Amino acid sequence: MLTIASDAHRRHHPREPFHDFGRMVAPPEVPERVDRILDAIHHADLGEVRAPEEHGAEPVLAVHALDYVEFLEQAHAQWRDETGAAEDSEAVAYARAIRDQPFEEPVHIVAKLGWYSHDTDPILTGTWEAASSAVDVALSAWDAITTGGERSVYALCRPPGHHAAADSFAGYCYLNNAAIAAHAWTDAGARVAILDVDYHHGNGTQQIFYTRDDVLFVSLHADPAVDYPFFLGFAGEHGWGAGEGATRNFPLPHGTDWVGYADALASAAATITRFAPDGLVVSLGVDTAAEDPDGFELRGDDYLRMGEAIASLGLPTLFVQEGGYCLDVLGRNVVNVLGGHEQAAR
Repeated sequence: MLTIASDAHRRHHPREPFHDFGRMVAPPEVPERVDRILDAIHHADLGEVRAPEEHGAEPVLAVHALDYVEFLEQAHAQWRDETGAAEDSEAVAYARAIRDQPFEEPVHIVAKLGWYSHDTDPILTGTWEAASSAVDVALSAWDAITTGGERSVYALCRPPGHHAAADSFAGYCYLNNAAIAAHAWTDAGARVAILDVDYHHGNGTQQIFYTRDDVLFVSLHADPAVDYPFFLGFAGEHGWGAGEGATRNFPLPHGTDWVGYADALASAAATITRFAPDGLVVSLGVDTAAEDPDGFELRGDDYLRMGEAIASLGLPTLFVQEGGYCLDVLGRNVVNVLGGHEQAAR
């Protein structure tokens, strides 16, 4: 399987600890994640690794609001100008608007950080470069499917994207790589399904497509009643207006192993089949692993089965990397999904 990857992700490397369930933790979304995945890809001889091509701002602005994109591009420079912080500092929100107050466009960078974020992720001097390059990775992988003759391609995106909404960032995500690729596919006349298998609900992706009927969003994830992102991802969310019925969530309890996960995945696959898409985008998070600090219990061979189940849909498939934070098993699990898919698709 062809992999698209860029070294620009190294420009984004958060180091400051943050609060997580009442304790301070070191950022797990680090450049070494890409190194571990690439090592596993090379070791497994999975296929060619290729650099992305630039795609410009238009595909990003088709999904994200212009004011938000301009903020991301300028945020760290403005942070340094207005606070006197160093170039290697991390710009983090600490003040947010009261809900339902009259809108006043934020002026100061601290206000902007609070307005455009929905948790405490930092923006660094290289965040925009890394995030925009991750979009190019996803779009170059999509190009390889739609114009390059590939049946399935892996986009090794970092930073990830599925928590990024149309006008806000969170969950280590700044631009929604999977959503941007899916929208590009619809612009080419396709119906698209997005299958999100990350441990956490892809709340940004759901928000972007919630009122649309040309993109089906299906997600398997931890129950948001007790886990991040908390406010979206419940089973009763089905879409709105034209998008009614084009969202399907499968929240699962802590401790879910392959038996429970496989049942939900089969139901998700049936939902996708009924939608009859022309292409599939998989938001590939492997933080469902038993070794990961989150709450599911999937094992190495389970990711082979996951890849096989995705292949059974028989669709052109774009894999877009999302989460997965246990470095010891991250590469193995990603390669198992991709390899399982490749074997079953032959």
